[in-house]
Amino acid sequence: MANSPQAKKRARQNEKNRKHNASLRSMARTYVKKVQSRIEAGNYDEAVAAFKEAQPIMDSMVNKGIFAKNKVARTKSRLNTRIKALKA
Repeated sequence: MANSPQAKKRARQNEKNRKHNASLRSMARTYVKKVQSRIEAGNYDEAVAAFKEAQPIMDSMVNKGIFAKNKVARTKSRLNTRIKALKA
């Protein structure tokens, strides 16, 4: 348990930041799920539109430290591959 005033403040800040980061992480996952659902529905045009909407969100999460750079790159690559398979 935090005893000093400085430690108490850091504990408050950490909890606030944890909740904020969880919200951002959830939002990014929702965008990915939207793309996946459109892919599973087999709708190429909607999947492309959803992917274009999700890309900048995912990239901004990397800059904020929410996700690792490689994880986002891997996710985008896999989604893009699945979208291209729809067209073929």
